[in-house]
Amino acid sequence: MSTFELILVIITGFSFLVQMLFYGLVFSRLVFYRKPDAVEGDKPPVSVVIAARNEYHNLAKNLPLILQQNYPEFEVVVVNHASDDESAMYLKEIQQKDKRLKVVQIDRELNFFTGKKFPLSLGIKTAKNEVLLLTDADCTPAGDRWIESMVSHYSEETEIVIGFGPYKKAPGFTNRLVRYDTFMVAMQYLSFAMAGMPYMGVGRNLSYKRSTFFRNKGFTAHYKISSGDDDLFINQVANRKNTSVAVDSESFSYSEAKKTFAAWLKQKRRHLSTARNYKFKFKLLLGLFGLTQTGFYAGLVLMFSFSLLPLAIRGWSIIDIFAHLGSVSCVVTAIPIADQHFQ
Repeated sequence: MSTFELILVIITGFSFLVQMLFYGLVFSRLVFYRKPDAVEGDKPPVSVVIAARNEYHNLAKNLPLILQQNYPEFEVVVVNHASDDESAMYLKEIQQKDKRLKVVQIDRELNFFTGKKFPLSLGIKTAKNEVLLLTDADCTPAGDRWIESMVSHYSEETEIVIGFGPYKKAPGFTNRLVRYDTFMVAMQYLSFAMAGMPYMGVGRNLSYKRSTFFRNKGFTAHYKISSGDDDLFINQVANRKNTSVAVDSESFSYSEAKKTFAAWLKQKRRHLSTARNYKFKFKLLLGLFGLTQTGFYAGLVLMFSFSLLPLAIRGWSIIDIFAHLGSVSCVVTAIPIADQHFQ
């Protein structure tokens, strides 16, 4: 075996061991998650906050479903952010029929913040309830118990509940890629939160306390960054004690995936750009996972090309092989569980 081949085997083996640790110690928590027994008690009033810009069609489709939630006391705050479509007229019409709807109208663009942070801040300020539930105009709740399911994960210490926002299933390779990527990202942030290391959430389905938002001065720590109203805020304020997760199917909030690969890639780049602002330990852990994942699969391909794979397998112990199969089974088991909710 040449020096290059030896280095290749060592890198692949090291990457394999690190991946095994991630899947065995962290990601397996999502696979074997069991929802805690519900605690009977008062259901706190909730404010659902939505920032919308030129979202008439999505509001017309999803707002009635939110207002039809089976929950004792809630309001819906929609911030109509400088829309030039029929959103304002539609919201006014619905508001006259249902007093639980509050509308905050922003008639022109203001440059205090970039992205959704300014309208979201106004919506949170307008909300009257302590428990906030954030989603987007293009998101469809899984059912009429979406609010109840998300809020049921609060306890005395909980200030943040991180939910799952899958994309709807549609024909085509791009949709499959988007849904797979979304699941892999969710597997990471949900599992890390279960392990006591929460680092992000998604604005499509996220809940936190109003007092938590103001105590941490909202989005001011990263107001110059266009995205990050969800993950950067959670990265800033979440910790082991104050964060819970919601992964039961009734808590899901579905949205439409990008139709083209180019549109999804642009969205993905924007999301990845915020990761540079994560706390160092999360950048280190996520970087290590991504690097060893690439190293493992690239190493396997190269080892196969150099006819080293049979030799490497003979060098692995039986325990290593079964551990590897166990880590892979975590993903194999979890994907069908997640995919059944993409229908």
